[in-house]
Amino acid sequence: MEWDNNVLLAFGLTLFAGLSTGIGSVLAFFTKRTNTKFLSIALGFSAGVMIYVSMIEIFFKAQDSLVTALGSKAGSWATVAAFFGGIIFIAVIDKLIPSIENPHEIKKVEQINNPQMYHRKNKLMRMGLFTALAIGIHNFPEGLATFASTIKDPGLGVAIAIAIAIHNIPEGIAVSIPVYFATGDKKKAFRLSFLSGLSEPVGAVIGYVLLRSFFNDVVFGVLFAGVAGIMVFISLDELLPTAREYGEPHLSIYGLIAGMMVMAVSLLLFI
Repeated sequence: MEWDNNVLLAFGLTLFAGLSTGIGSVLAFFTKRTNTKFLSIALGFSAGVMIYVSMIEIFFKAQDSLVTALGSKAGSWATVAAFFGGIIFIAVIDKLIPSIENPHEIKKVEQINNPQMYHRKNKLMRMGLFTALAIGIHNFPEGLATFASTIKDPGLGVAIAIAIAIHNIPEGIAVSIPVYFATGDKKKAFRLSFLSGLSEPVGAVIGYVLLRSFFNDVVFGVLFAGVAGIMVFISLDELLPTAREYGEPHLSIYGLIAGMMVMAVSLLLFI
């Protein structure tokens, strides 16, 4: 059964995507300046991959499964409901996180060399810890998305894992900088940033445990449509705004279009 054959790959990809927060820490501590143009293009690229694959591939695979199980009309309605249900789910998670601890607040590595920007160590440590917790909450559904996609289509899972890994780099910076200034300990800041990404494979484990025994066309269709909604929301609410903040506005759009093109070509090559 494809489920059993792809489980290890699915866990591996979610682990890779989640722990890429550590790359953000490395950039923060071992480079002198933020390459804002690169980050802007990369985040736009990630958004392009996620939007294209969600709307062109994942949504229609979910619809095919639900139509097969429920019939044309009921299956189509269920797909749309699950898609917007995924959007509402991730939007509620985002809303519950206080804005000051939001992991998508822009951070640059130059702040490492500007300690005047920071004071009150207790507040900083609290910000770092809450940011790590916020990232953990955000990354949980992303882990489930990567896992579910890989189970159904390993090539799709690889593309989504890479897109999410790029997305996680600024999050690693967002955790590392306040923790470093609170403690003066680069290792501790790196460790906390690195571990904040573990919620992605945790999401995969929980998804595996909960869904393993009753995985069928309806469950797959609802889950996949919800995943498409989650990824569209993440792209529009987090990736693109962050990409525009890091660099010139047009760069993020160029990255977005490039991501869509690469995803489109890769899907055609695997037909």
